Amino acid sequence: MMMQKKESTFLNMVLSLLVITLAAGFSLGYVNDITLEPKAKAKLAKKVNALKTVLPEFDNDAVSEVVVVKPESVRDSIEIYPAFQNGEFVGAAVTGSSEKGYSGLIRIMVGFTPDGHIYNISVLEQKETPGLGTKMKGEKFLRQFRDKDPSQYDLKVAKDGGEVDALTGATITTRAFTEATQLAYDVFMERKGQWAMDSDQ
Repeated sequence: MMMQKKESTFLNMVLSLLVITLAAGFSLGYVNDITLEPKAKAKLAKKVNALKTVLPEFDNDAVSEVVVVKPESVRDSIEIYPAFQNGEFVGAAVTGSSEKGYSGLIRIMVGFTPDGHIYNISVLEQKETPGLGTKMKGEKFLRQFRDKDPSQYDLKVAKDGGEVDALTGATITTRAFTEATQLAYDVFMERKGQWAMDSDQ
């Protein structure tokens, strides 16, 4: 009699857990489905804002004209957003990333003018500690990249013989940031000719 009661209790617990697990799974799936569209809209809005920050004024739909490339040297694909004003190529925004940040991934968007100068940089994603993440987005740090030509301006930390002043106490973060910037520049230089030619026609 006692054995049957134990088996019955165990079976009830298993069934209860199964029902709870199924209900939780369906609930999470439903919540995920209804939040997919708002998440996608938020991600797109963030990208559009970044484009407006890193590029000179443009009038084309740069988001729909994106070109995605996959260099062998990096894990993630790189996005290039060409920008035109009245049909003339005014620059491009290029995503760059590095996995070598203090806490891992740093992803940025770098805007370039047609001659290869950096127009501006926006941080898209980073996993650094809150203090370092804030400093990386700060005016004092970003200002040293603006209007620089990476073919003449050494995108390495000053400690490593370059020209970039590291964030205080964050040399590793700065190295990752400059690596991502250099990657974006290299991709831009490889591809910029196709848009410059388009605007000449």
